[in-house]
Parts: sequence; C-alpha cells; structure tokens
Amino acid sequence: MTTLSTKAHSEPAVYVYEAPVRLWHWINAAAITVLAITGYFIGSPLPSLSGEASDYYLMGYIRFAHFAAGYVLAFGLLGRAYWAIVGNSHAREIFLHNILKPSYWGGLWHELKWYLFLTKEPRKYSGHNPLAIFMMHWMYVWGTVFMIFTGFAMYGEGTGEGSWAHSLFTVWLIPLFGQSQDVHTWHHLVMWWIIIFVIIHVYVAIREDIMSRQSIVSSMISGWRTFKDEGKIDND
Repeated sequence: MTTLSTKAHSEPAVYVYEAPVRLWHWINAAAITVLAITGYFIGSPLPSLSGEASDYYLMGYIRFAHFAAGYVLAFGLLGRAYWAIVGNSHAREIFLHNILKPSYWGGLWHELKWYLFLTKEPRKYSGHNPLAIFMMHWMYVWGTVFMIFTGFAMYGEGTGEGSWAHSLFTVWLIPLFGQSQDVHTWHHLVMWWIIIFVIIHVYVAIREDIMSRQSIVSSMISGWRTFKDEGKIDND
C-alpha cells in the first residue's frame, strides 16, 4: 500500500512521474505525431507538380522531418530506458512487470472489465494499472523498437554501404524480411499499430480522469497523482 501525501495538495496525492519521464512523454508524443503524418505522405506522395524539381522541395522537407523525428524517437527511447534504471519504481513499469504474479493477471482482468463497463468499481493505482502496463509494454515499447529497427534499415539503404545505418541495420534486417518492399510494408502496418495504441491510450486516460476519481492526464503534467477519496492504493 502506498502512503498518500496531503502536504502540497488539498486531495490525497502520490508523486509518480519524475520530470525526465514527463518531458520524454510529451516530446515522444510530438515525434510520433510528426512521424505518422510524414510517414503517410512518404508512403502516399502528393501529386507531382510541373516545373523544376528544385522549386518544389516539399517531399524533401517531409522526408527530413520524418528522419529527424525518427532520431528523436530512437534517442528518446534510449534515454527513457536509462531513466528506468536510475529513476523511481514507476519509471520501470512499462519495461518490467511481474507476469508470473497472480495478482497482476487478476488486476489486468479487473481493469479489462472496468474499461468494458462490466464493473462499476475502479481500482486505484499509484502508477500505471496492470492493463495499461501490458498495453504500453507489448504495443508501444516493442512496436517502437520494431519501427526504429526497420526505419533505420530503410534509412541505411539511402545512406549506402559503409554508413552506420547500413552496417548496423540494413545488411541483416532487409534479408531477414526477404526484400526491401517487405520491410516498407511491415513498417507501414506497424505505424497503424502505434496509431491504434495512441487512440486507445488517449481514450482511457481521459476516461479515467472522468470516471475513476483519480487524476491521469494532469499527472503527466505535474507528476502528482491525486485521488478524490482516500483508501488503499494498489501497487501490483
């Protein structure tokens, strides 16, 4: 059970998300937005325009924004993994969770019923609830790792042999999938996997703020999770 603090808040509160985690969250959200929009146009380019190509460098800017956001996403995930080691226990939740603990699966099942409106009793957690941890680990973390690897493999095709991206990713990942077009296809499909995760993530965060009597959205701004009534805080 987590001890609640009322020192700086009129309502019971727990300090959950440290500043580096909050900063990463919002920068990461911006990077994903840029990547999704520019990636869509890279896969479905705008109609060609008449005239000199040098006068219409729109796709060049789109590609540059995509590559820049990809670097932000990759280095951001590395930084987030580092903070999972040196930060508080909540910083580790999306990377490590005890799937062998029966209470974890019990909590996950309860949260699933809660989100499907099959139960009217929300549980309070100091950090992420078990279902959120499951979704963020398996949908976001591994989905992002896949996008980073396949993205740099395709990037290495453009930078050519001898470049770091080609040596670290392209030479083994392209043959693993069969051919370059297969990597492009899977990269595009997993983009939609990430977009679906984002939609679910935003929905449940706003829903929890409204229905579960505990702050979710504002917690990623202030770092504090507040509760509108006192009681046991589950940490499983």
